[in-house]
Amino acid sequence: MNKLLSGAVLGLGTVVATGTAWAQEAAATATAAVTTAAAEATAAAPAAAAAVVEATVNKGDVAWMMTSTLLVILMVVPGLALFYGGLVRAKNMLSVLMQVMVVFSLASVLWAVYGYSLAFGGEGLIIGNLDKAFLSGITLESLSATFTPGVMIPELIFVAFQATFAGITCALVVGSFAERIKFGAVLLFTVIWFTFSYVPIAHMVWGGGGYLFAQGALDFAGGTVVHINAAVAGLVGAYMLGKRIGYGRESMAPHSLTLTMVGASLLWVGWFGFNAGSNLEANAGAALAFVNTLVATAGAVLAWCVGEALTKGKASMLGAASGAVAGLVAITPACGTVGPMGAIVMGVISGFLCLWGVTGLKRLLNADDSLDVFGVHGVGGIVGALLTAVFSATAFGGIKGEGYDMAHQLYVQAEGVVITMVWSAVVAFVAYKVVDLLVGLRVSEEAEREGLDISSHGETAYHR
Repeated sequence: MNKLLSGAVLGLGTVVATGTAWAQEAAATATAAVTTAAAEATAAAPAAAAAVVEATVNKGDVAWMMTSTLLVILMVVPGLALFYGGLVRAKNMLSVLMQVMVVFSLASVLWAVYGYSLAFGGEGLIIGNLDKAFLSGITLESLSATFTPGVMIPELIFVAFQATFAGITCALVVGSFAERIKFGAVLLFTVIWFTFSYVPIAHMVWGGGGYLFAQGALDFAGGTVVHINAAVAGLVGAYMLGKRIGYGRESMAPHSLTLTMVGASLLWVGWFGFNAGSNLEANAGAALAFVNTLVATAGAVLAWCVGEALTKGKASMLGAASGAVAGLVAITPACGTVGPMGAIVMGVISGFLCLWGVTGLKRLLNADDSLDVFGVHGVGGIVGALLTAVFSATAFGGIKGEGYDMAHQLYVQAEGVVITMVWSAVVAFVAYKVVDLLVGLRVSEEAEREGLDISSHGETAYHR
């Protein structure tokens, strides 16, 4: 009897004992039971769905985001500062360290005062609003969304993480006009450019309602917002300040490639927080960004070394360090959507093209971009932004599958690149003009020859 009832339940009404009334009754009872259970499950579905999307905060995600924020700070101070400092002449070492540290600090404060609110508050097409100015309304209980519905992180750590992005973007610009600009001019320019270029671009790409965000632009960790944005501002500055005294006639070789190597290494380490942290959660998405950051950078180092060996006969330490930065820049917009093999290809391509950027392209531009900010961050950012559209497709190992239109995405990526370049260039030009009128851009010839360490800060990096 039990065997027959079990068969009736599993078969949802299959007649086991044909012609017997009790078997038919058992089958009907089983069908009714299953129907009732299905109805109960359907009724419970909305409640289950509500439970899934209910806001939850994972302590592991919070710890990862705090660690990532620290890693990005490591990228800037001391990473970028030492990388840039080693590339200038000894008499300007401290001036570069000072500019990077203070610009980062200034941008961080501006971010808390109004930058965060304008970038991530409101649903404007180009800019947000000031509802969260001075971090108004952000408490210990305030939460910020991640990429997973219902999974949240404290808004305070999101504010801090994004502040480091704003800070490093402004600090990157320093490399283009190093060794000849007034310290006060650097700070005033930072305030203007941060307000009218970095913040709107960040909102357009990452903010709710932002124009490029709505278009579907892919920029996982800041290819357009950070690197292209900063590189264009730096290039404009290089033109407007003019070339350094003795440029092309006197030796302006880096004074310490050892420190440059240390700085590049810290940049590479810190960049894992920059890229993998942009996933906002400690999960497989962060792991993908992590491994892509590793292999793309390694590929770019090898490509740059090969390129130098073929063109100059020798591979240099400076080239290897520059190649690492080129790979890091290129993979930044793509690290969360491409596969590891695609990341390696992107790294190799960026290594070769950025080598051309600091040699052939630099000669064509005829600008004294002191530390090759545009050649590496500009070229690498453009290459990375465009190739993101290609290698994000599953056909090339990416995660964008059914319905992904590579041609359309490439158009969107190109639109983002053009908008960023034009916007940053216009704002930078106006900002430099305003600064020049108010405080002057360039130090005197005497101060430049003496070195900015002494003339601007009254200190020297090295004592004999």
